[in-house]
Amino acid sequence: MIKRFCYSLAILAATLFSVGCERLDDQRIPPAPVNIAFPTVGDWNVLGVGGALDYRRFIKEELIPADYHYSAISATGFGGVLLVCDVNGNPVAYDLSCPVECKRDVRIFVNTDELVGECPKCHSTYDIFTLGGHPLSGQAAKDGFGLRRYNVGPGRGDYMLVSN
Repeated sequence: MIKRFCYSLAILAATLFSVGCERLDDQRIPPAPVNIAFPTVGDWNVLGVGGALDYRRFIKEELIPADYHYSAISATGFGGVLLVCDVNGNPVAYDLSCPVECKRDVRIFVNTDELVGECPKCHSTYDIFTLGGHPLSGQAAKDGFGLRRYNVGPGRGDYMLVSN
């Protein structure tokens, strides 16, 4: 009985060790302020993400989306913010900059045919709807570079807030 328990424990430890060997680097994009506020439920319903696989891009410098009212304290990260609604209906936010390229103006886009985030330059793809920005293919997958994530949740006085 004890022998069987020790054997099972050894298999579990080996499995956990082998799974833990692969590391995800989701901090390659430099830290930058993020503050996208949705003061009311109505603001969230119009400008946020409403259901599974919905997405929206926020880039303050380019006033994207045009109908969002950016303020002096609004900030959209290093290269912009990709706000998505995952397959479970939960809002998730990522920096738009590709972690392979690390440039403000090389931004991932949502490939709606494949339902992934994709870099137009290196063509790396990222799982943005189920695996939290993990790389799927390309140089990002080879190097273990994931998308930088931001917090999404209720804010003080705001219905929802995207922040870092």
